[in-house]
Amino acid sequence: MTMTNIMNWPDYNVSQVHESEYDYQVYAELKYPPSFCIHCYTSDLVGFGKRTEILMDRPMHGKHVGIHLNRKRFKCQSCNKTFYKLISRKDKKRRMTKRLIEYIERESQKRIFLSIADDIGVDEKTIRNIFQDYCEREEEQLKFEMPKWLGIDKIHIIKKPRCVLPNIEHQTVIDMLDNRNKSTLLCYFTKCEDRERIEFVAMDMWRPYKDTVETMIPNATIVIDKFHVVKMANESLERARKAICSQLTPQQRRGLLKDRFVLLKRKHELSDAEYLRYSGWILNYPEMEKAYEFKESFFVIWNSQTRDETQQAYYAWLRLVSPEMTRSFDPLIKAMGNWHNEVFAYFDHPITNAYTESLNNLIRVMNRTGRGYSFEALRAKMLFTEELQKVKRLLYQ
Repeated sequence: MTMTNIMNWPDYNVSQVHESEYDYQVYAELKYPPSFCIHCYTSDLVGFGKRTEILMDRPMHGKHVGIHLNRKRFKCQSCNKTFYKLISRKDKKRRMTKRLIEYIERESQKRIFLSIADDIGVDEKTIRNIFQDYCEREEEQLKFEMPKWLGIDKIHIIKKPRCVLPNIEHQTVIDMLDNRNKSTLLCYFTKCEDRERIEFVAMDMWRPYKDTVETMIPNATIVIDKFHVVKMANESLERARKAICSQLTPQQRRGLLKDRFVLLKRKHELSDAEYLRYSGWILNYPEMEKAYEFKESFFVIWNSQTRDETQQAYYAWLRLVSPEMTRSFDPLIKAMGNWHNEVFAYFDHPITNAYTESLNNLIRVMNRTGRGYSFEALRAKMLFTEELQKVKRLLYQ
């Protein structure tokens, strides 16, 4: 690579390149002086001093790059004003090249800020601020239309629970919020001018979700995702198992812990080997058989076809819950009472957050592969770079 094209800027001359262990210091100046005054547009110009300005550029050969620009000042003989010729390749906000800013924006979606800062030779905070500017600019252009079917769900990433908002009708992501507090949700939906488009909201049993929807979208129907409801039945079985385990010897407890996943499976899904292990436990521990059968019969309720049929099946199940099982199943029973209308609304409007669960899995994979991501970077990756139709770089030919 020759000195004249090391920067790949044809309108600049490169006079020197100093290379050290970690850096390239490139010395350059404009090939051609300005042809007119930027104030009065006349061409009667003379030189009037100079100064050196250092611009950071994208890394090259694994080294930092600093461009030392010899900037000449000019004086107009007509209006007597001075000026420097503008650097079209310089970012308006920072002493960096535009291509370096683009490099940082692109790399921030794939790597952690500290790694990029180390590559370029700047502070991590600088990378964070550039990425924040990028996110704000992209969000101004990115306008999601509120869907007919909205999902609200939780995902625990980067040390705290976050809120995921998908369009469950068309299976696309709308947004991911820093937390799932009521104040955050209210603030978000206040800014959504088209929120009245939402007709159905699928969610789990988290009171701030319900309060927000009832306040901001009062005409929307809330539907509790049935998978969250049946999950509570498995949690009830777990409580029963732990209560039984507390009365066993350490050896017996280890065996029951090993087989807990067999007990959490549906009976018709058990393999022959699993069924043998299941049979051994229910023969030795009748209380476990009762808890398992209550769990199974609760699952059967969700095979009903209509809301009325489901409610009748649930009340029949409720009457069969024995006093000794009440302690284990009490949280489920209370939840069914507190969220009665929203739970059974599923049978009038059978929508679920199934897509949200797959989306959450994708977010977790992204978080693992980009270990060290900030929440902002992960959110931006979801919103700006994970579209179904995505322009991909061509392979090297």
